[in-house]
Amino acid sequence: MCGRHAQTRAADKIARDLDVQQMLVDAGGPSWNVAPTNVVPVVLERVEDDEIVRQLRAVRWGLVPSWAKDPAIGSRLINARAATITDKPSFRRAALARRAVVPMDGHYEWGAPQGGSKRKTPYYLHSPDEAPLAAAGLYELWPDPAKDKDDPERWLWSFTVITTTATDSTGHIHDRSPLVLPANVVDAWLNPAVTDLDDVRDLLAAVPEPHLVPRQVGYDVGNVRNNGPHLVDPVA
Repeated sequence: MCGRHAQTRAADKIARDLDVQQMLVDAGGPSWNVAPTNVVPVVLERVEDDEIVRQLRAVRWGLVPSWAKDPAIGSRLINARAATITDKPSFRRAALARRAVVPMDGHYEWGAPQGGSKRKTPYYLHSPDEAPLAAAGLYELWPDPAKDKDDPERWLWSFTVITTTATDSTGHIHDRSPLVLPANVVDAWLNPAVTDLDDVRDLLAAVPEPHLVPRQVGYDVGNVRNNGPHLVDPVA
């Protein structure tokens, strides 16, 4: 499960790194402790005036399917397993047409207690060279029935992070990891013209296993109210 991550790049830096054409983001500043329901920058592609445009948008973490009666369901849909996104009703439609990239520096997981402590041990998992990660995601638009159809605030944009099996050095900490997209897969993953079920499964199969490096960090990250670069510092 990926339930907390860091995202500290400025919007214009994300835009340059991921070839964004249109910036539509107002998601606050950098965060070293992104939690579910937070609004963060997400990259996606939409058809605008018959052209596919890559956008950077502010989107809430926790996917709310268009058919949901209550947006609270999003708190239970922060992650989606890569092996089942083309089958499960909550994710199937988005998997076929609304795929996204979730920029992150790294993510947090909690392992077994150490040194006689009863508290689980927090780790920050990142790329070996500390390069930013492009995590695969899905997004949805939920129409708020309480708002007028002409209200620009009617649509709730939400996303989920796709996870896969962690089999490398991080697997002993937690058996799941975000599905990290290599640069040569990003374009195909975002392309909304790819809507065939088998093609989407082929895209998923083309993504290699993530190889992240774990770093033990302090307990402060466990409280969502805590933030700042000290959260990713290694413990002494």
